[in-house]
Amino acid sequence: MKKNIKQNIINLYEQWSGDQVSDTELIPPSGSYREYIRIIGANQTVMGVYNADKKENNAFVSFSRHFKAKGLPVPEILAVDESKDIYLQDDFGDLMLFDYIQQKREGDHFPESLILILKKTIKELVRFQVKGGEGMDYSVAYPRAAFDKQSMMWDLNYFKYYFLKLAKIPFDEQLLEDDYLKFVDYLLQAPNGYFLYRDFQSRNVMLKDNEPKFIDYQGGRKGALPYDLASLLYDAKADFPQAVRDELLACYLEELSQYSNVDIEGFKSHYYAFVLIRMMQAMGAFGFRGFYEKKEHFLQSIPFALRDLKKILEHLDFSIQVPELLLALESVCDSDFLKTVGVRKEDKLNVSVQSFSYRRGIQPNGFVFDCRIIDDPVGNTRFEESHMNSDFLPTFFKEETCMHAFLKSVSAVVDIAIDKSKNKDEKKLEIYFGCVGGQHRSVYAAEFIAKYINKKYDVNLNLRHQELDNVVA
Repeated sequence: MKKNIKQNIINLYEQWSGDQVSDTELIPPSGSYREYIRIIGANQTVMGVYNADKKENNAFVSFSRHFKAKGLPVPEILAVDESKDIYLQDDFGDLMLFDYIQQKREGDHFPESLILILKKTIKELVRFQVKGGEGMDYSVAYPRAAFDKQSMMWDLNYFKYYFLKLAKIPFDEQLLEDDYLKFVDYLLQAPNGYFLYRDFQSRNVMLKDNEPKFIDYQGGRKGALPYDLASLLYDAKADFPQAVRDELLACYLEELSQYSNVDIEGFKSHYYAFVLIRMMQAMGAFGFRGFYEKKEHFLQSIPFALRDLKKILEHLDFSIQVPELLLALESVCDSDFLKTVGVRKEDKLNVSVQSFSYRRGIQPNGFVFDCRIIDDPVGNTRFEESHMNSDFLPTFFKEETCMHAFLKSVSAVVDIAIDKSKNKDEKKLEIYFGCVGGQHRSVYAAEFIAKYINKKYDVNLNLRHQELDNVVA
């Protein structure tokens, strides 16, 4: 974030709150072009946002105020400076539903506590779509007021030009265009007078006090119900087991039945067609970000998407004939190139994460992060060596120290380092965490970052604790 933008956000906060800023925390960038910074005052924290797209800002601010008035769990817009393209909103913390899913799931098993959170999320989605859509001013929606024919054709052509062409999938362009038009006409038969969130995925749901909170709906518009549920359940990287998808679909339909004006049968008849167009839009994004912009972690979603696409093609029961579209999709599923897309195992980046003691010392050849700035748990009166394998250390570091703020900054550095290292001839990156004894702070930090890397990147990861003499690979 540029210095002047950061200062503008700080000024807006101080004008709005009458409070002095004591600290700031830059939030690592995601898939969007918006920039976020956490503003920490004496009595509160808020999220500052910069976005050069004025129309998108206007949509988000307007939608947020509308939803807030409806009692929906969205951030309150606290202050806006349109001239500088910045605004302040509530801070919902750092725990995304996506991360919570990865933390709690055990392979394909989702424990009941996780299912409960997901069902809460599903029920709120229905409220957004039905109640949130009532009285909505769609004139501020950007870039379209509705998920209409033009919007759908944009998504389908996004898939054609950034996925099919870049993945070298053969197709007859005129025949495919003809099928696109028939497919869109079929989708437009679904009831479409509801709020369509547009990007309803687990990265856009935050968890605060064990309750779902919702962000990033600035692309919302009027549309049909199935699209948003498809966005959540068929997000490639979230990788929901089919049994969980089926259970959450049943939960959605049960909640939907509470609203007598909703056509449930119409929803069912078009559901998998909307799953398909959402998947095609997402694959277009994977192609654009991965093949075109060379951001390899987007390519890692493609194998998951191929697996789901194959299953969806088995569920489709069109009343229309779209042979060229189906042929192209089947070619995608059968593509040997796409099945192995991304970094081959022998070409993967080798990442070593190691904790160490400054008493013993090392000769590092990489990034070194000094954990001695974090409060030492050994000095805490509740600390005992028997707590090493309990919840004491995670709770202590999270609630009583700046460890997680430190690790968020480290994560941003690691993201840059991995992206840069993958483009070098030497596929090796070393990351070190040190503290006085090399047994608590550095160990916790090394394990946290190793898990972060393992979830986000397809690399060969080796984790070693020098003082514990324990290699975890």
